[in-house]
Amino acid sequence: MGPAAARRAAQGLANAGASALAVFGVAGALDERLPNGSLFCPEHILDENGRTYAADARWQTRLQERLMSIRPPLHMHGSLLSVQNPLLTAADKSAAHKQHGALAVDMESAAVAAVARERKLPLLVLRAIVDEASDTIPTALSNSVDAWGRARTLRLMAMLCRHPSLLADLPRLYSRMQHATQALHAAAKAAGPALAWPS
Repeated sequence: MGPAAARRAAQGLANAGASALAVFGVAGALDERLPNGSLFCPEHILDENGRTYAADARWQTRLQERLMSIRPPLHMHGSLLSVQNPLLTAADKSAAHKQHGALAVDMESAAVAAVARERKLPLLVLRAIVDEASDTIPTALSNSVDAWGRARTLRLMAMLCRHPSLLADLPRLYSRMQHATQALHAAAKAAGPALAWPS
């Protein structure tokens, strides 16, 4: 989706009368303690300019209570970094981890968090980890998926014709996404449609 689209979506929800904002989806790990398929509910969201946003502690506690019984490991401490451009290599992720101290990375949470702060709305972020800190995602493959992580079939086929060696990476990347998606499904089922929002 990206930060601009995430901000527009958050503003639309706030304008429609939302009483809270949540970010739910996938992220990449910056720390080896977050394996593929694990869940991360950060205490703080950081952006690349040094701004910090806090998640709603009461909401986090309620969510943790709901998710205690599910299988994917849940990490509740630490921060998540939001960036303008994806971090695709292990080296880039390591550098971001050293600079910001964050455990995971995405592109949307800080944009939503900024709207939540502007509108004085509670915020929660729940991410499932796709790529681990040591993973490198080929740029060509990254460009072959849409904003929702779905394959752009024609673009993917054209890319594989140009770079047939990347075919070997597809099963691993598909497996990574499947594990993350399964974790999100389990979390959504356990938390309920409002992600345990204490209304």
